[in-house]
Amino acid sequence: MTAIPELHAGTPFDDLDDYLALGRLGGLVLSPDGRRLVLAQSTLDAKATKYVTALWEIDPSGERAARRLTRGRTGEANPAFTSSGDLLFTSSRPTQDEEELPESLWRLPAGGGEAAVVARRGGGITGVRAARRAPRFVVTTGVLGRSGEKDEDERVRAERKDKKVSAILHSGYPIRYWDHDLGPEVPHLLSGTLGDRSQDEEVETELIDLTSMPGPALREANYALSEDGTFVVTSWTVPAPTASIRTILVRIDTETGNRTILVDDPAADLSDPVISPGGEHVVFSRESHATPEGAPRFTLHRYSFGTRTVTDVAPGWDRWATSVNWLPDGSGLVLTADDNGRAPLFVVREGAEPRRVTTDDSAYTDVQVAPDGSAVFALRASYAAPPHPVRVDLATGAATLLQAPENLPELPGSLTEVETVADDGVPVRAWLALPNGASAHAPVPLTLWVHGGPLGSWNTWSWRWNPWLLVARGYAVLLPDPALSTGYGQEFVQRGWGQWGKAPFTDLMAITDAAVVLPEIDEKRTAAMGGSFGGYMANWIAGHTDRFQAIVTHASLWALDQFGPTTDAAWYWQREMTPEMAVENSPHLYVADIVTPMLVIHGDKDFRVPIGDGLRLWFELLSESGLPADDEGRTEHRFLYFPDENHWILSPQNAKLWYQVVLSFLSEHVLGEEAPLPEILG
Repeated sequence: MTAIPELHAGTPFDDLDDYLALGRLGGLVLSPDGRRLVLAQSTLDAKATKYVTALWEIDPSGERAARRLTRGRTGEANPAFTSSGDLLFTSSRPTQDEEELPESLWRLPAGGGEAAVVARRGGGITGVRAARRAPRFVVTTGVLGRSGEKDEDERVRAERKDKKVSAILHSGYPIRYWDHDLGPEVPHLLSGTLGDRSQDEEVETELIDLTSMPGPALREANYALSEDGTFVVTSWTVPAPTASIRTILVRIDTETGNRTILVDDPAADLSDPVISPGGEHVVFSRESHATPEGAPRFTLHRYSFGTRTVTDVAPGWDRWATSVNWLPDGSGLVLTADDNGRAPLFVVREGAEPRRVTTDDSAYTDVQVAPDGSAVFALRASYAAPPHPVRVDLATGAATLLQAPENLPELPGSLTEVETVADDGVPVRAWLALPNGASAHAPVPLTLWVHGGPLGSWNTWSWRWNPWLLVARGYAVLLPDPALSTGYGQEFVQRGWGQWGKAPFTDLMAITDAAVVLPEIDEKRTAAMGGSFGGYMANWIAGHTDRFQAIVTHASLWALDQFGPTTDAAWYWQREMTPEMAVENSPHLYVADIVTPMLVIHGDKDFRVPIGDGLRLWFELLSESGLPADDEGRTEHRFLYFPDENHWILSPQNAKLWYQVVLSFLSEHVLGEEAPLPEILG
């Protein structure tokens, strides 16, 4: 077990340092023989300025304590088991002779010994897939130069570094993604074959480039390797009319690099391929292209190599699968999908409706199917508990908690549900986190927290948006799923499509009405907050009601006519955001009606909602809102700006400041109490 940091009195949510010190789990993988489970745990470094990830082995039977496998000072990621049971991972840790490396592929032998480098490239290795029945593996890396050859890549890379050249010449779209510029590197897929270690020393594997001159085709690609290692199926980006792209599915031979188009659907994006155990089929996700009038539809399909046909896996199923795994005998699939504020496990077999396996309030991810098909291993989470490893019996749905690197944290309150009926008669629900001691005799203030997406759901734990940090300070937190949320059927999404300011807004007000009449809630002390689309809704709420005492808006859309062309994926938003839709739903047009103090938060490296939206919001709040700056420039609004953060605030100490400023702002305007800001802000 890890040494758990000494905590202050109360729960870990009572002190921000204690909260940041909690370990965070992810990346669960199962060995081909089913005897070994490995996951990654991220913990703070000694200076508490970044998270470092280590790999841990978990006992599948749940009897033995977790065992730490890696201790590299830069951390390890992307665990994958080889057919022989060795563990592959990526790391930028130095070699035994202290040679500094880019992110490289390492192998830790199953029988014990030290990890050693298997393969390296100048652009780093950013992902790995290992065959379950062969010594073959496939990795992704960035490549420079026209030929894609390793020597040319290294020469061009060194020249750019030595001459301090950062320029990128583009001839197409997009040019950036999320928080990073695209190019000049081009992603490639490379394959290799693992050899035997000679006298406990690793012989580095020669990598074969499978995708010579792919252009941007593999940017943000997702791919699968067949169990026998002979071929890959990957999403493949192709240009579309005007400044847009779409994705198809291709098959690539791992010996020759020969590439064949499997499925090309001009009306949809195809992704997330999963190859059947025998290699006869591949299941994939199809996202239909939205229109201004129609929301996208996510469906599962199966391509059969023998007949070259595509069939719908679960026709008529009104849920969107979020992950897919084959049963070992190829007779069916294990799925996860958002469903009514949860994300349960389902099993679907040929010709049958998906059968729900789990009935608890949790969301399941990182699903790994046992070799005999009787159970799955997964990470289970909810708003009552962060991700933790479990074994789930597929016949009964019973879940067994496995021993993790540390115990689940104690919460400072309890979780319940609130339900109501919207103006159009549609049921709307939310999670409600209540602090300990909340009662009719001691009602507490309420914070409405709106999720992002907008195609998403408050159905699982979030380290970034954690309600328990507010609950520990006496706030109830309402986590609703309004129109556009997933897990309630296609029509529930369609209710808000192209009409963000209508059903999503009225749903939020209706569920807030249902919450504030509860005896535990003080309806006179309320706030609203949200990030991304949730920030958009916070801005819209600010311009359409004065019922809240404070509003926090993070990474928010403000002027839709500005956001649409400047976001990193303008073509995607343009499918819904026509000029008419932008005018009808843009919060900036209602700035004069804003009379509630607002805390604006934005990161300069945010390419999803570019900083221009935050800057314009800030200027217009101070100059045009119903609560403007006075003649001496004083204002009740605040702007928390992060020059080096993206759409999310990821640096631990910046995240701490985020919560400190938010809590101070809420304290001032909701509680009427002055809360000093950290001195480190200046």
